[in-house]
Amino acid sequence: MPSILIRNARLVPVGADDDVPDAPVDVLVERGEVVALGAAVERPHGVDEIDAAGRWLIPGLWDQHTHLTQWTLASQRLDLAGARSPEDATRAVAERIAQHPDLPVIGWGHRSVGWHREPTVTELDAVSGETPVVLISGDGHHAWLNTSALMHLAMPVRDSVVRETEWFAAYPRLVTLVGTDGTSPEAYRRMLEDAAARGIVGMVDFEFGATRDGWLERWGEGCDLLRIRWATYADTLDDVIAAGLRTGDPLAGDPRLTMGPLKIISDGSLNTRTAWCCEPYGDAHALDHPEGQPNLTGAELRGLLARAHTRGLQVATHAIGDAAVREALAAYAETGARGSVEHAQMCRRDDVRRMAELGVRASVQPAHLLDDRDITEKVWGERSERCFAMRWMLDDGVDLVLGSDAPVSPLDPWLAMASAVHRSADERDPWHAEQAISVREALAASVDGRPTVGLGSVGDLALVDRDPLLRDLGPADTADLGRALRGMSVATTVVAGHVVHDAR
Repeated sequence: MPSILIRNARLVPVGADDDVPDAPVDVLVERGEVVALGAAVERPHGVDEIDAAGRWLIPGLWDQHTHLTQWTLASQRLDLAGARSPEDATRAVAERIAQHPDLPVIGWGHRSVGWHREPTVTELDAVSGETPVVLISGDGHHAWLNTSALMHLAMPVRDSVVRETEWFAAYPRLVTLVGTDGTSPEAYRRMLEDAAARGIVGMVDFEFGATRDGWLERWGEGCDLLRIRWATYADTLDDVIAAGLRTGDPLAGDPRLTMGPLKIISDGSLNTRTAWCCEPYGDAHALDHPEGQPNLTGAELRGLLARAHTRGLQVATHAIGDAAVREALAAYAETGARGSVEHAQMCRRDDVRRMAELGVRASVQPAHLLDDRDITEKVWGERSERCFAMRWMLDDGVDLVLGSDAPVSPLDPWLAMASAVHRSADERDPWHAEQAISVREALAASVDGRPTVGLGSVGDLALVDRDPLLRDLGPADTADLGRALRGMSVATTVVAGHVVHDAR
């Protein structure tokens, strides 16, 4: 592992009671950890040195929930985030086909839950003809395909969108339409470099249909920049078990690429209105399943948790609705499995306390609340006070970690922190400000449980150009804090003692 000496860095107290020197210090990283810290640390022979020039040093940031292939591809897809109706979307599709008549259209980002009606395959066919069109919703839980795309992906022809489990199974076959150019090692490397520029040192990859062989291959082709935890799904679990892999085991003989958890998608999403709730949606009359629905039976869920647990794998259970959260926690309790509830978007207070008692992490993506605010008020009503309940979680002792769910939200930890602190993206007041958390708490939830940089710290570090606790602002409202966090710039990022980004 490379070594590095960082001079003149200001330490940032991640914990409220942590003591740090008032003056800048030197930090020496060798063999992947901090081995010396103080004034005028002697530079060993052959060790590179950088001058922090009084910048602030924090543990490197983590994104605990990403879909890295989709994020890598997102920049090449038709952006439909601004589509406010089926007509907006079909108009954009027609324009793309006119520009590139020989290419399939893969769109991303529409949120049909706010549209005045459900889209149809018929109207998509009318503007696309034989050109395959696949429009993936902004939450990733359904896709609107035309007939040509349905047939190409060997799916039954219908006049409605493809949802949940059926869509997840079909997603990997998109490569037969678009090839692999968008997920080449070079494309991945650009994505990783972009993440490093935001101070990210590691990510958990929950990509659908991915294999460990895929990561092993790209790791050897230049994509070994950051730490990656690769998650398996049920369809690749047999392979993981046969290989004897446990959560935390290196995958390529390199401790930076490791086995992550088993990922289970136990319910749907708010946008698709398939998140499983204890009470009906506000527009339940228009839904086949008025309260949403689980994707697995209780027995299936418990079977997967128990199997993973006995093989040394943690479990990451996607649960957005409050019924799904409650069922996930019951399954963790009954099987003894360890891991996280991913999203935990709507929770009852007693389930938050149960999460703390069980030692189950809450892996939350705060930037989702910016997109989901209005539709939540529409379809969940007064239950919105229990959404993104990060204040409850910390007060009740839950281990809270933050992520993006990229590309559902941008792969930007500073946006996630800003969203957790301010809970608004526009001129409106914070949405349920009682559930906001402090800047220090948001930072602590973004560093993979790492403490304030000190002797023995992992050599994954980020130098930022401004105090990330924003103490220079003094008493400030959360709008000012949110703006400052969103504008945070990162000078240098270090992974295992190796500089992976330097903009000084």
